[in-house]
Amino acid sequence: MKIDGGCHCGAITYEAEVDPDQVSICHCTDCQQLSGTVFRTSIRTPGAAFKILTGAPKVYVKTGDSGAKRAQAFCADCGSPIYATAAAGGEPKIYNIRVGTVRQRSQLVPKVQIWSRSAQPWLPSLGTIRKVEKQD
Repeated sequence: MKIDGGCHCGAITYEAEVDPDQVSICHCTDCQQLSGTVFRTSIRTPGAAFKILTGAPKVYVKTGDSGAKRAQAFCADCGSPIYATAAAGGEPKIYNIRVGTVRQRSQLVPKVQIWSRSAQPWLPSLGTIRKVEKQD
């Protein structure tokens, strides 16, 4: 499936070819902090299928508990997270594109949840709380 997207301010745009079955939700505490919310939704794609069209993301390298270094790419202007990938080596390169930046995000349904032991315990109750259509 062909997708395109970019950051909130429009400084960074990209396109990619993805397999919709590769969408995941991560509940790890790193993703919670790096996204500023309680989980992150990503879609994996090979490096050859991902292309930055405009702009250049700023990269922050995070060292995980395993010692693996992950490059976290985001817009330096608006802060939108764009992707994560291995910081060095890791060939063939795999990108985890942040689904919130994908224009076709409504078509990318998660197939798996990982690091579920770190999931917030109140997530299952979301369907029972009051909903407001939009902010006044």
